[in-house]
Amino acid sequence: MTDRDRLTRFLQTTLRNAGRQYEEARRTFDSARESALADLPTDDAGRAKIVCRRYAERRAARLDADARPACFESDHPDCQGCVEDIQAGCIETWE
Repeated sequence: MTDRDRLTRFLQTTLRNAGRQYEEARRTFDSARESALADLPTDDAGRAKIVCRRYAERRAARLDADARPACFESDHPDCQGCVEDIQAGCIETWE
């Protein structure tokens, strides 16, 4: 086996291991995010029962994959704060 072959094999192994570690970290992050979302109370239709920061009212809203409620407006600071609270697990909810 030549030095070039050994280097190629080393690089392939190292990159493969790095890819596995990245996937494991991604799965762990996704799992943590999903369990934080699972802790939110929901209505019979599966919508999260949250208190809207923008209008200070109770809402049942579907959350997308990024934990954003259906009423989310990206340019509004209250909406951005709401998403941050959902992701941090400290959003105000109702029963």
